[in-house]
Amino acid sequence: MIFLDLFLTFFKIGAFTFGGGYAMLPLIQADVLAKGWMANEKIINFIAVSESTPGPFAINMSTYVGMEMGSSYFGVLGGLFGAFCATLGVVLPSFIIILLVARAYAKFKTNKIVNGCMNGLKPAVIGLIATAVVSIGKTVFIPNGLSVDVLKSVGFYMSLVTFALMLVLTFEKKHPILIICLSAAIGIAAGYGFGM
Repeated sequence: MIFLDLFLTFFKIGAFTFGGGYAMLPLIQADVLAKGWMANEKIINFIAVSESTPGPFAINMSTYVGMEMGSSYFGVLGGLFGAFCATLGVVLPSFIIILLVARAYAKFKTNKIVNGCMNGLKPAVIGLIATAVVSIGKTVFIPNGLSVDVLKSVGFYMSLVTFALMLVLTFEKKHPILIICLSAAIGIAAGYGFGM
């Protein structure tokens, strides 16, 4: 049944991912695509929606996928229950792990093995986040592959503007809300101006 499948899929993702929502993204993409729940372009759109709505990214993403899948089988009520199952699945492992770790971590935080484990997880988390960035970047900025035609596409120039805004944010210490508003305005202008 789809609801149990949603719960177990997102429970597995929640249980085996360290580093938050962005580290979960490659697993969410892989599982959703492997199960044929939706196309990669739709996942990219869901990522944009999940990023622009309040709340943790992974929870927003799981809720949206659960709603989409549940409603495709059982209408609005199925969508609500699907959203509940997927969200519970992604949150429950962290809740259980935090309860267990909080009790034991105070005793073991100076342990060399525990410190080694934590230090080993950091590069893995960065690798998962980098995988998500590359995967999304390829789909958004060069959907038809890398060729000379890329230089003629609006996506290429939008990626340059995005990179420039990132540099401004990094070196000029401008407020992130200013960058977000500027990025939104540029995206809207590009969408209307170039029919993206």
